[in-house]
Amino acid sequence: MAGKEDLKLLGLPLSPFVVSVRMALDMKGVSYEYVDEDLNNKSELLLKSNPVHKKVPVLIHNGKPICESLVILQYVDELFAGRSILPTDPYERATARFWAAFAGDKLFPAWYGVVTAQAEEERAEKVKETLAAIEHMEVAFAKCSGGNAFFGGDSIGYVDVVLGSFLFWFEAVRRVDGLEIINASKTPLLAAWAERFGGSVEAKEAVPVTKADLAVQYISRFRAPAAAAAKLASSE
Repeated sequence: MAGKEDLKLLGLPLSPFVVSVRMALDMKGVSYEYVDEDLNNKSELLLKSNPVHKKVPVLIHNGKPICESLVILQYVDELFAGRSILPTDPYERATARFWAAFAGDKLFPAWYGVVTAQAEEERAEKVKETLAAIEHMEVAFAKCSGGNAFFGGDSIGYVDVVLGSFLFWFEAVRRVDGLEIINASKTPLLAAWAERFGGSVEAKEAVPVTKADLAVQYISRFRAPAAAAAKLASSE
């Protein structure tokens, strides 16, 4: 695209949705300013830019805000030259949009419940929902990849970016809970895909290994009050 672009991304380091947008911008070779937000003390810029949901990511392009990660990904793909993120074929494009939306609508709430559930019964239910959603993504990979390395074919595409942005959180859950969300015996296609994705240049730049370490710390801090309360109750 001709001309100088003023791009600013409002985000959080551990948000998979923010990670997906950063990966897409990097894939396009676009320069942008990244601004960390504090959701406990939201900036005026965030509140003004996303008055409906008041959450990140928000991409501000020449003063105009674009909200919601999937919308931003499509905007970036349509606006900037370079490698395509979404498929060019209309049917494949629609299919990719469906599975990316599925990951956001079904997989994310289930996985987030695993991380944040206070009661073991609730966590067990969220684990069940998460594994069911991942099994659907296994089927999706078989259909979308056409026997190639990625959802996007020979190279990383739209669904790869969306699902791949969750992988460091999946690793954190494995370390903390011993839960393998992507399991080589139950989801072998996704397990092989995750290895390829993790070894890609795109992933190494957008999702450094340290992100999983930080996610482990987040889970531990989040669960600490509940663990302390349970310990106190058991001692009474």
